[in-house]
Amino acid sequence: MTSQDDIDRMIARVALSDRQAFAELYDATSAKLMGVALRVLKDRAVAEDALQDIYVKIWRNADRYTARGLSPMTWLITIARNTAIDRLRARRETGGGMDLIESLPASGLTPEGTAIARSEAKRIAGCMDELSPEHRDAVRGAYLEGHTYADLANRHDVPLNTVRTWLRRSLQTLRDCLSR
Repeated sequence: MTSQDDIDRMIARVALSDRQAFAELYDATSAKLMGVALRVLKDRAVAEDALQDIYVKIWRNADRYTARGLSPMTWLITIARNTAIDRLRARRETGGGMDLIESLPASGLTPEGTAIARSEAKRIAGCMDELSPEHRDAVRGAYLEGHTYADLANRHDVPLNTVRTWLRRSLQTLRDCLSR
């Protein structure tokens, strides 16, 4: 299993245009980032296309990454999430024409992948239970359903900066919980 420090080093090498490091970073993180894109887009083919864009952005912006004490996966997942949300919005604006495709089932995981996913889902659900209901709803809305901060501010009838604070603190709480 690749550690956060390994991923951090890979990103640093990618910033220096190291193609081997980029291939290693892709191998280490593509499944996770595909999962993020798939959760937002709910369409495997569109998520696969988005994954290509995600890695182009990582290649182009690796020199802008700085650890600042945060997980490198947080940076990668943010790129993936934002790229997927941009795709989702673009699809909605153009009418999508994807109704039939969206109704098709996605290909399934292997039995081993399913067991791992269930175990991770239980860990994440346990950590999500540590959040207040408003914070839990904001995290789900922003990171799983693709809502904007403004949408969440309207939904919870709070200022935009309050939503940002909720999400930042909630992610810190989740990171701490998952690292235990």
